[in-house]
Amino acid sequence: MRLLSCRRGGGGSVDRDNEAGNANGGSESENGEQPVAAGTADRRRKPRRKLIYTVVTFAVMGMIGCMVNVVFGAMYTSGNESSTEGLLYPIESETREMKKLDGMWNFVRSESNNPSQGIREKWYTDDLARFRKTIQMPVPSSYNDVTEDAGLRDHVGTVWYDRKFFVPRAWSKGDDRVFLRFGSVHYSTIVWINGVQVMTHEFGHLPFEADVTNALKYGAENRITVLCDNVLLQVTVPQGKVDNQAIDNGVELVQSYTFDFFNYAGIHRSVVLYTVPRVYIRDVVIHTSYEGDEGRVDYQVTTSMNETDHLLLKVKLYDRNGTLVSKDESEAKLQGTVVVPQVQLWWPYLMHPEPGYLYTMEITLGKAQSNDAPTDEKEEDTVLDVYRLKVGIRTLEWNNSSFLINGKPIYFRGFGRHEDSDIRGKGLDLALLTKDFNLLKWIGANAYRTSHYPYSEESMQFADEHGIMIIDECPSVDTENFSQILLEKHKSSIEQLIHRDRNHPSVVMWSIANEPRTGKMVASPYFEAVAQYTKKLDPTRPITAAIAVNVNDDVAAQYLDIVSFNRYNAWYANSGKLNMITNRVIEEAEAWNKKHKRHRLHSGKLNMITNRVIEEAEAWNKKHNKPVLMSEYGADTQEGLHTLPAYIWSEDYQTRVFSQHFKAFDALRKQNFFIGEFVWNFADFKTAQTYTRVGGNKKGIFTRNRQPKAAAYLLRQRYHALGELGKSHLPDDLFLYTAPENSQLLAQEKTEL
Repeated sequence: MRLLSCRRGGGGSVDRDNEAGNANGGSESENGEQPVAAGTADRRRKPRRKLIYTVVTFAVMGMIGCMVNVVFGAMYTSGNESSTEGLLYPIESETREMKKLDGMWNFVRSESNNPSQGIREKWYTDDLARFRKTIQMPVPSSYNDVTEDAGLRDHVGTVWYDRKFFVPRAWSKGDDRVFLRFGSVHYSTIVWINGVQVMTHEFGHLPFEADVTNALKYGAENRITVLCDNVLLQVTVPQGKVDNQAIDNGVELVQSYTFDFFNYAGIHRSVVLYTVPRVYIRDVVIHTSYEGDEGRVDYQVTTSMNETDHLLLKVKLYDRNGTLVSKDESEAKLQGTVVVPQVQLWWPYLMHPEPGYLYTMEITLGKAQSNDAPTDEKEEDTVLDVYRLKVGIRTLEWNNSSFLINGKPIYFRGFGRHEDSDIRGKGLDLALLTKDFNLLKWIGANAYRTSHYPYSEESMQFADEHGIMIIDECPSVDTENFSQILLEKHKSSIEQLIHRDRNHPSVVMWSIANEPRTGKMVASPYFEAVAQYTKKLDPTRPITAAIAVNVNDDVAAQYLDIVSFNRYNAWYANSGKLNMITNRVIEEAEAWNKKHKRHRLHSGKLNMITNRVIEEAEAWNKKHNKPVLMSEYGADTQEGLHTLPAYIWSEDYQTRVFSQHFKAFDALRKQNFFIGEFVWNFADFKTAQTYTRVGGNKKGIFTRNRQPKAAAYLLRQRYHALGELGKSHLPDDLFLYTAPENSQLLAQEKTEL
């Protein structure tokens, strides 16, 4: 049972069987000079009739196909998209105050077969402890792994949180407004303050907020109550199914889903109260560029007032050392350009000695001076609001073969990742986040994909600071059973993601889905609509999606700017066959692009793996004439398991799988359309319970507690070797000393003689 929004009518999937593809044969030529017997003529007319029948059949089928596309396209109408407002990352400034509500909350689990009981009994009107026995639950965190209760770990349905807090009496003075903001609650949410409903939200992993000024008691105790529902249906993003299944003592609600990570739930990110003035900076949009040594930051500011004629905007830009480098003013329109002399550009890690260079933009909203204003009025008296954000100045470009930052081609070296760790699940942990970024730099990565949902805003800020490029992915994973309701929610999730992350220099690409079922005809108009909407929201970044279907079956990549494909040669396909990777990858990548060039390697069976990789990449290239990257490849590995020769699940096998892929990647790079390689996965992570997973997905090159497997050292050598800064910047410990080089050894021997 769903408590939020309209979740009826999941919309069955619309699929099409594979149609007959080819008609062979044709009619023999007839010169008309020789009289032909009736029987012979009849026999000769049959092939012609067959040909005509075939042509007509294909014409009809083509018309049907067009009609189907038209019908499906008509299903996916536009114009109902909602637009997010506000949601600037909460900060303190001269005009803003902030109070975090993180900490220990009271927690109650609803009965799985009675999820709406708390609503009916109005648990939000008083302390939860008056209705049910509560336990303590840390916020932020997932609730699943905090206790020893398997029922809570696997709970399907609603849970409730509440806590008490005080609001400073000073916040009631003046005209300040107070907002309540959640960084993320999975999946859907209702929030009450002192028994009054103040907001609802759907989609985990994305922030939401509301003005709660009139719901609060100032200088007194307040109660916040949160209902969280983790159920996934065919009209949620991501999708799932729920069934009632018999258990030993009754019936239980069972959640199923096709994606391969655990459906962690709870209040995953910080909960914040913050104040803003009555007239305040509601939103900021920036766009950066440069020419020569001069940088430009174009800005547009939205305020809480529709009428802005009497407002003045002052914008200052400070460098990394806090020195003022430029400023600008704007009246009424509240938009303009800050020009930066001797600009320091934002560069990815290992592409510049100072990667991730950020300026601080200070935006001051004030009252415009009128002619009759008192001449002795102080400047601070005219200030209405002050907001600061980090800005990285860089440009993005892409064509049918390359992706460029600041005019220089990029080769992506990175990972698929997960927000996942022991005990806290997907809960925000700054210590863990710091460790992960240290490991990303240790290994020489310059990018990762936020698979398969938006990561925390804090992680985006870390990426900005460290120069790590982000392929920012919306929470649509394994999309199937396409419907208008699903499309609207898919678009909404993308809109909220872009609204949140559009000012981050680290975000260089939007991913609109992971492994959608794009072999279905209905997927074509569906993803055409999603792609067009995404480009409309942000035409400054390319879009991609991680495609898992075969190159010849896919109908969605035609709408992308960058083709990304996931393939697990020698794992899910041809398990244990290290000699079936290289050509497959090369050929598929080429097919996705345009020019099919074979780069088969024949120096032993192991190279057949590399050939498979090359073949597949070439196939994608051939089909779409677009840049291609491999967004997932890898193999599960049990930490500490070693076999010689390499055998599936061992650390040795994972290392060999990587090595064979490296050969394919290097062959593809020479063709100037292959732009990146992403290992799956950065670290081991938890999944639903299945007999194919031993404690979760083990494809990480780091264990779940962030310790390296053998493949991490091999990957580190490759990623640093591919770094654009060259050998002079390689880490000292990249290669451990084993013996002197041959020339040194010979010289030493001659000296000894």
